[in-house]
Amino acid sequence: MKLAKIFAAGAVAAMVGTGGAASAQDLTTVNLINPLPRSTNFYPLVVAEALGYFADEGVEVNVLPSDTSIPYVAFLQNGQADVAMLDPVETLSAVAAGSEINTIYEVMQNAPEGIATPAGSDIDSIDDLEGTTVGLVSDRDRSFLQAALNTVGLSIDDVDTVVLGESGPTLAAAMRDGNVSAISGAAPDWIALMVNGIEVRMITPEELLASPANTFAVNADRVEELRDPMEGFLRAWSKGMYVSTFNVDAVAEMLRSAVPAEWENEEAGQLFLEMSIGMNVSTTERLGDLQRDVWTDLQPQYVEAGAIEQAIPVDEFLNDTYIDAANDFSRDEVEEDVEAWVAENM
Repeated sequence: MKLAKIFAAGAVAAMVGTGGAASAQDLTTVNLINPLPRSTNFYPLVVAEALGYFADEGVEVNVLPSDTSIPYVAFLQNGQADVAMLDPVETLSAVAAGSEINTIYEVMQNAPEGIATPAGSDIDSIDDLEGTTVGLVSDRDRSFLQAALNTVGLSIDDVDTVVLGESGPTLAAAMRDGNVSAISGAAPDWIALMVNGIEVRMITPEELLASPANTFAVNADRVEELRDPMEGFLRAWSKGMYVSTFNVDAVAEMLRSAVPAEWENEEAGQLFLEMSIGMNVSTTERLGDLQRDVWTDLQPQYVEAGAIEQAIPVDEFLNDTYIDAANDFSRDEVEEDVEAWVAENM
């Protein structure tokens, strides 16, 4: 779930939704914890708020502060969060530790993490990293680097690592000065590098690209209790995702208003959105659907990397009970809504 913050942090007020929604006192609050506040990286939230979709479903989203070292699953267990965004390692580690959680929706089905080298570098593949120093944006990127090295029979002990932090200029300087051969990070980090004058080439092993990179999870014993608000929440999220498949300009304008700090540099904002769309738009026929084969296939990599001790049967934690409802909406109506929003706001 590591997603580097390359823009000014801090919560930003949500955009005001369109008319016709339920009054505030009629809304059910859904408490969400995810790696960032409202952000381009998770634009379906911003878009669904801008178009009033959450309110139409009778819910309002309260994004909890996420800058914490406490595992997000703990917020589910103590009742502070109704739904948490987890990455695969967090999910599998929590289940292995006995946490009774259900993964209910795949937010991102393409991994944001990757391994990048400077364009023109002699490093052409993961094999070439052996004996070199690899930069980590944060220590949480170590497990992905280990998994990448495992694909070619290497281990984390075959490289030196250094944690660089999330600052774009610092990452760029490390590459420019030749202090690192590559960086293990995520999509926002590549934007930070490009904005700071460093062109990158990705050498991420293909087998690591398909991944349920971020997912929504709830406590298993609350699935029925949360059915109405979660079905509405996920349907609104799916609608927000769908908008980016036919009107990227409208999505960009909504984000400029809702998260202006991420768009102070227009080029960076556009790059961030382009990368985020590639990660957020579902590859499955049903938006957000659970990919049992992918979850099964990725686990040996995590076992080999030491992230989990043994593979876990996916039926122990995958639950698609909300997926049909999350997809139960008219695409034509969403397109009409966006057309009306554009006429009023652009």
